[in-house]
Amino acid sequence: MKNEYDFSKSVRGKFHRPGVKLSIPVYLDPKTLIFVDRLAKKRKADLSVVVNDMLRNSIQLIETMN
Repeated sequence: MKNEYDFSKSVRGKFHRPGVKLSIPVYLDPKTLIFVDRLAKKRKADLSVVVNDMLRNSIQLIETMN
């Protein structure tokens, strides 16, 4: 690593894209992944759809308890 870097020709915000949504990866432990994968195959649905449905249902349940 250099002691100093020359940023005199750099452009501030060159790669910034306002409004861009990021997809954050979520890693499931092996047993959870197996369970959700089997459920997705049974429903003939995408794995992410099943996980989102499960999370959405959990959120609704928690909200009704509060």
